[in-house]
Parts: sequence; structure tokens; C-alpha cells
Amino acid sequence: MTKASTLNTIKAPIKKELKEFDPYFRDAMRTKVRLLDIINQYIIKRKGKEMRPILVFLAAKLCGEINQSTYIAATLTQLLHTATLVHDDVVDEAYERRGFFSINALWKSKVAVLVGDFLLSKGLLIALDNNEFDQLKFVSESVKDMSEGELLQIEKSKKLNITEDLYFDIIYKKTASLIAACTQLGALSVNADVESQEKMKQFGVYLGIAFQIKDDLFDYDKQAAIGKPTGNDIKERKLTLPLIYVLRNCSPDDRKWVLKSLKKHNKDKARVQELIKFVKDKGGIEYTREKMLEYKAKADAILMTFANSEVKDAMIALVNYTIERKK
Repeated sequence: MTKASTLNTIKAPIKKELKEFDPYFRDAMRTKVRLLDIINQYIIKRKGKEMRPILVFLAAKLCGEINQSTYIAATLTQLLHTATLVHDDVVDEAYERRGFFSINALWKSKVAVLVGDFLLSKGLLIALDNNEFDQLKFVSESVKDMSEGELLQIEKSKKLNITEDLYFDIIYKKTASLIAACTQLGALSVNADVESQEKMKQFGVYLGIAFQIKDDLFDYDKQAAIGKPTGNDIKERKLTLPLIYVLRNCSPDDRKWVLKSLKKHNKDKARVQELIKFVKDKGGIEYTREKMLEYKAKADAILMTFANSEVKDAMIALVNYTIERKK
């Protein structure tokens, strides 16, 4: 199945809702400040696949009938996600996103930070103005987790002492927490029972972890087309699962060489490539892929508890797309 056909399968049950969501989201970003409006239009024109709203709508439709509350949840999560991307580009000093100039590249970091703050506050106000207090609570917890996850990763990258358990804690916080909020809010928006809401939240956790593991594998894949150079995590001294596995299972001498490479030679292109090859040769990639497939299986197992439907098929396709994507 091609990428386009897979995405069409995923979107098919919610095609009408996604079409209606577009003007709803545009309206949420409207402002009387001309500079901000120009930047918002730039963001809208270069939006990605809108996976967060897709997750909200699919989870909602799996558990009930989509309504106004669902559109609020989709808008809230998309505004939050967009805000974090704008802020991430500032933190990472990244000047491109999805092949286009980032906000900080065009309007400098000060403006980008303020734009991110605006998007975050708009999302929170949409929830408050519509008395969606539970939605606000779940999303606020996600924002807290994301900030903690990023800061925890920065802290540990200095000491290079991340264990596998800590790695999973970090990727839960920085990635899976928002994806889990999307699926949980989808179920919540249609007044699903508590058990179904919890299932959808857990599904989002497993999907989000698999998603981040796949992202971490791209760092070791020369064919990856994700807009960042191979070995970028190594250059930033980020310990992801392939390296964590190798450090745990290699000899003391090899461990010293790996840690020295990360501490003192992480900007040396030749040394980075040598380290990538070492990780591959020592089974780090195979082990990481196995872990990714474990979380895929957990996500699939939750979907299997729901009745067969076009929506369920779309969500299964989404899980497959998550681990098979090329960028």
C-alpha cells in the first residue's frame, strides 16, 4: 500500500469532519494583530498531516458520535501541538521544518516564542470558553509532561547516564503524553464510559511510544528523509534506545570508547558514522525495532477489543503507518 493510499484509508471515516475542521481551526487562530495574523497564515499553509486532530476524530468516532465537543478537542490539541513545534524550533535553533523556513528563521526567536505562547493560550481559552474543563485538565497535564520530558533529556544528555527505564519515561512525557491526550479527549468528547476513555488513553500511550522509537531509529538510517542529518541525536549527545542497549551490553573498553565518542567527538562526522556502524553491528537497531513492535502489538491489542468497523480499520492502518513511515 502506498503512502497516499494509507493516509486515505486513515482519513476515510472522518473525511467530512476533517473538511469541516479546517475553517474551524483557521477561525481559532484569527487575530487583529497584523504581524501575528501573517505568521498564523504562514503556519496554516504549511501545516503537516494533522495527525493530532485525526486521532481525536477517530477515537471519538470509535466510541460514539462526533459533536461540537470533539471539534473543540481537535482544535485544542492542534493548537497545542503547533505551539510546541514553534517553541521546539527555537530551542533546537532549527531553521527549517518540513522543508520550509521555521518561524524563528523568518521572524527571529523572540517573535517565535511569543507566537508559540499565543497559540498555547488560544487553545486553553477555547477549552475555558466552552466549559470543557476536563479537556483543559488533561491537556495541561500533557503540557507539564512534555516540558518535564524535554528538560529531563537535556539534564541527562550532560551526564550520559540514561537507563532504558528512564528513556521510556522521557519519551512518554515528551511525545506519548500528547498523543494519549488526543485519543483520550476524543473518547471524552462523545461521553464514552470511563473504561473506553482509559482504553483510548492507553492506546495513545502505546502509539506515541512506538512513534518516538521510530523517530529515534531514523537517526541511524541513511535513507531517512525527515529533514535532519543522520547522527543528529549523537551530535546532540542524546542517548536513545539503540545506544542505551549497546552501552548496557558491550565490553568495558567498548563502553569507554562509546562514551568518549559522545563526549569529545560528537561533532566529528567520521567518528559519528563509526559510532552508528558500531551500534548497528552490536544489535542496537534490531533490539530497538523489537521494542517498537512490542508497543505496536499493545496498541493493536486494545483496538481488537472494539467491534469491527471502518473506523477500527482506519486506526489499525494508522498504527501500521506509524512504524512503517519513511519520515
